[in-house]
Amino acid sequence: MEMESDVFDRLDLQLLYALEVNGRASFARIGEVLGVSDQTVARRYRRLCAEAGLRVVAVRDPERLGQDHWTMRLRCVPDSAQAIAQALAKRDDTSWIGIASGGTEVIFGTRPRSPGDRDDLLLGKLPRTPRVLEIRAHQILHRFYGGPSGWLRKFWALTEDQVEALRPEPVPEPGPARIDPDDEPLITVLERDGRATYPELQRATGRSESAVKRRLAALLASGAVYVDVEYLSERFGYPFAALLWITTTPAALTSVGEALATHPEIAHAAATAGPCNILATAVVRNSADLYGYLSGPIGRLEGVQHVEASPFLRRVKQLTYQRPAR
Repeated sequence: MEMESDVFDRLDLQLLYALEVNGRASFARIGEVLGVSDQTVARRYRRLCAEAGLRVVAVRDPERLGQDHWTMRLRCVPDSAQAIAQALAKRDDTSWIGIASGGTEVIFGTRPRSPGDRDDLLLGKLPRTPRVLEIRAHQILHRFYGGPSGWLRKFWALTEDQVEALRPEPVPEPGPARIDPDDEPLITVLERDGRATYPELQRATGRSESAVKRRLAALLASGAVYVDVEYLSERFGYPFAALLWITTTPAALTSVGEALATHPEIAHAAATAGPCNILATAVVRNSADLYGYLSGPIGRLEGVQHVEASPFLRRVKQLTYQRPAR
C-alpha cells in the first residue's frame, strides 16, 4: 500500500502508525524511534490534528469485555438519513456511523453496556423512529481484524523493531479484562483525549498519580480498553470506503475471515449473526479499485457465496462526533 498525498509525507504516516501502536507514547519516545526531534513530532502532530482530523481516544473493547456489539443497517426515507445519523451520533453507545446507498441507508456500530441499554435501542427507540423503513441487526460474534489492530499497519511504514520499541512496557499481571465502577472517571477522560496527562487523570479520579499509572497500564495490558486514532483517510489518498456484506458457507467462515484480515484493503472484518455471516470494511482509492478488489481477491476466495457492497456517501461519526456548525 502506498500513500498518495500532496500535503502529508511518509513521516506523517509513520507518526500516525506510531500513535496507533501506542497512542500515549511521548513525543520524545516517538521522535527517538523515528529519528527526528520531539519538536518535529509535536509540530507534525498539531498539523495532523488541524488538517487531517487526527484524534487520539481510548476505546472500550467489547470483545475482550464480553459485551454485546452490533452493526445496524437502517433503510430510511432519503431526506431523513442525515437527521437520523446525527441523532444516533450523539449517543455514547454508538461507535461509528455512515450514510450509504445514495443517502437511503444509515449504517452504524453500537456497543450497549447492558441488556437494558440494548433493548432500549433495538426494541424501543429504533422501531419507533419516524421515517425508518427497515431495520437489520447484525450481532458481532468474532473479530478477525480491527479494534486494536489498525489499518495503518498495512502500509508497513515502520519496521518490526520500531513497532516493538514503541509498545508500552509489559505489565506482569494485568488481571482480567474488566472495567470497575472506580475506573469510569479515568476512562471518561481518556475517551475524550487518549493523551490526557497523568496530572489531568489524577484530578479527574482523585487517585494518586502512581495509582493512576498502575491502573491505566493494567487496563491497557488486559485489553479492556485500547488507545486508537481517528483520522481522515482521504487526506492520505484513500477517500473511498465501503461496508461489505459477505455470505460464506459455514465451513469457510473462518478461512474467509482470516484471509480478509491479510488483505491490504480491509480495515475491519468480523463474523456476525444476521442476514450475512461476515462484515468487512474496505478502504480504497476509488470505485475502480473497489471493483478490482471485489472481482479479484474476494472473488477468488473459496467458500464465498454472495457479496454486497455499500459504499459510504458520508461518514458522520468515526470514534468521535464533531457536531455540525450552526
